[in-house]
Amino acid sequence: MLLNTSVKPDHLNPKDFPELKNDTFLRAARGEEIEHIPVWCMRQAGRYLPEFRESRAGKDFFETCRSPEACCELTLQPLRRFPFDAAIIFSDILVVPQAMGMEVQMSPGKGPTFSEPLKEPEDLQRLKTKVDVSSELDYVFKAITLTRHRIEGKVPLIGFTGAPWTLMSYMIEGGGSTTHSKAKRWLYRYPEASHKLLSQLTDVIVEYLLGQVKAGAQALQVFESHTGCLGPVEFKEFSLPYLRDIARRVKDKIKESGLDNVPMIVFAKDGHYGLEDLSESGYEVVGLDWTIDPRSARIRTGGKVSLQGNMDPCALYATKERISEIVKRMLEGFGTKGYIANLGHGLYPDMDPENVGAFVEAVHTHSRQLLNRK
Repeated sequence: MLLNTSVKPDHLNPKDFPELKNDTFLRAARGEEIEHIPVWCMRQAGRYLPEFRESRAGKDFFETCRSPEACCELTLQPLRRFPFDAAIIFSDILVVPQAMGMEVQMSPGKGPTFSEPLKEPEDLQRLKTKVDVSSELDYVFKAITLTRHRIEGKVPLIGFTGAPWTLMSYMIEGGGSTTHSKAKRWLYRYPEASHKLLSQLTDVIVEYLLGQVKAGAQALQVFESHTGCLGPVEFKEFSLPYLRDIARRVKDKIKESGLDNVPMIVFAKDGHYGLEDLSESGYEVVGLDWTIDPRSARIRTGGKVSLQGNMDPCALYATKERISEIVKRMLEGFGTKGYIANLGHGLYPDMDPENVGAFVEAVHTHSRQLLNRK
C-alpha cells in the first residue's frame, strides 16, 4: 500500500487528521476487546530495511532527525512492507539533551558521542535552565503532524522519549556504557545534584510529551533503557519517582489542554525487580523485555495494566516455522486481553525483513485462532 506523500510540511495542521481505520493497538492498550492481538516492533524503522539504509546513506543522523520529511518517510517505510498495528515516529531519545544545550554526534560504529559530558555537579550550570521545548524540538512535532496526515489513518502513531535516568546516564557517560559507572558515581557521591538533573530532565520531558500529543501522537512510550544497571533501592530513588511524575503531569496537562487522553507505555529494560511498582506508576501499559516470563508478569501486575512485549529479538534469526512456534507460546502465556505483541528490545540491523514479516503474520494468525476458541 502506498501511503500519502502529497501532504507538504509547509501546510501542517495538527487537526483534521484522517479517520483512524485500525484502532486495535489503542483498544488493547486500554484493555478492551479486540479481534486480533496488535503487534509492532521497537526500531521497526531501522537499518534492517534496505530502503532505510538507502534513504540514510551519507546523511548525518541528527540532521535526519531534524527533517520532518525524512522522519516521516522513515516512519512509513515499514508500514509499506508489514501489516503492523502501530507506527512509532522516527527520532532519537537524545534530542532532549540537545535541547538542553549539549552537543551530541552519532559516530559511525560507535554510536552517540557527547563532546563535553557532565563530569561534576558544577557542569549542570552549562545546561539551559529554561528550555523552550516548542522551539527547540519543533522539528519532532512537525514530523508527527506530517506523519499523522500521510499515514492516512492506517494505524495509530506513537510518540516517545527517553526517561530521566537513561538520559542522565548518557549525559554523564558521554555515550553508551556497559557499567554506567560514571553516572552511578553521581547517584552515590552527588545524590542532591543527581536529583536536580533528573528533575530538570523531567520538566523538559513533560513538555516534550505534551507537545507530541498536541502535534498528533496517539500514544506515548517512555524508554527507561538503563534500568538494568540499577538495583531495586536505586531504582526506587532515582528512576521510579520520575517515571510516576511524568505520567501524572502529562495526563494532567493533556486534560487541562482539552485534548483526548492517550495511552502511555513505560518500558524499563531489565527492570524485572520493579514490575509491581511499574504496574502502579500511572501508565496504561508496561513493556517487558525477554527476561520476564509472560505468566509470571500477569500474576505480578495483577491485571492493573496491559502488557507489551516480549519476544527475544534474536528469535528472529530462527526459521519462520520456529518463529511461529515461539510466537504461539508467547501469546498463550500472555493471553489475549490487555496485550500488545512486540519484541523485548529493538530490531537489530542484520535481521532479515522476511522474518520480521513472519513474526507479524504469526501474531495475527495465532491470536485470531486463540480469540476464536473463546
